[in-house]
Amino acid sequence: MWPTHGAGSFCSAPPDAERTTTIGTQKRANPLLAVRDEDTFVRQLLGSLGSYPAYFDRLGEINRRGPAVLGTTPTLTALSTAETRQLLGQGAQIIDVRPVTDFAHGHILGAISIPLRDQFATWLGWLLSDDAPLVFVTAPGQDLAELTWQALKIGYERLAGHLDMTAWQADGGEQQSIDLLTADRIANRPVLDIRQRAEHVAGHIADAVHLELGDLAGHADEAPPGAVVACGHGERAMTAASLLARAGHHDLAVLDGGPGDWAKATGRTLEADA
Repeated sequence: MWPTHGAGSFCSAPPDAERTTTIGTQKRANPLLAVRDEDTFVRQLLGSLGSYPAYFDRLGEINRRGPAVLGTTPTLTALSTAETRQLLGQGAQIIDVRPVTDFAHGHILGAISIPLRDQFATWLGWLLSDDAPLVFVTAPGQDLAELTWQALKIGYERLAGHLDMTAWQADGGEQQSIDLLTADRIANRPVLDIRQRAEHVAGHIADAVHLELGDLAGHADEAPPGAVVACGHGERAMTAASLLARAGHHDLAVLDGGPGDWAKATGRTLEADA
């Protein structure tokens, strides 16, 4: 039994929530250890694994080659609105790292919302390639060192700089907004659940369409028009809504909360797949 970088045992379906485990515990509780032949073990183990970030496939080569050696503490250059427009015209990607509520109220057209939090690097590496310059839209007081470090540690080194959103607004830059709705305001609008399959199967809003966030860019045309996008709390849903908006969808909204909030607000039971 070897330690891993996550909790419990990864040879389980799904992985344990406990921080430690024992061979005895695994023999009693791990369904894979009850399997009698190798083919069934492999099939059940692989079938229990969820999707994973696209950058996982690139990190092996990056680790083999070795990352760039940093001689000094990296910094993120402050950009003017003119410099930002020039970079966008040259193919730069624009990532808005502000909180969900800020992005909902007003953001630059075409920006992708990935709020700065512990999972920032995961979604940056999942949704964007590492071969285009990145411009980050920030709010005053956000931790630029943390933003820079999370990007660099997964091999994203083309960091063009950051633009304070207040500068864009002061310069009269064009903006768009996305409605942020509480569960009691969804009414009869179609719902798009962008959580991972295991989350959706465990319990989702009735009749919700399911498309995983990690696959959404290639399946944006399958999203229902005028959808309310939902996840567990709202961060991933806003990311999904920003991707859909960039793909040409209109009249989007994001659920402020998750399926549990919908069930509480409506008095209805979540649907679960067998």
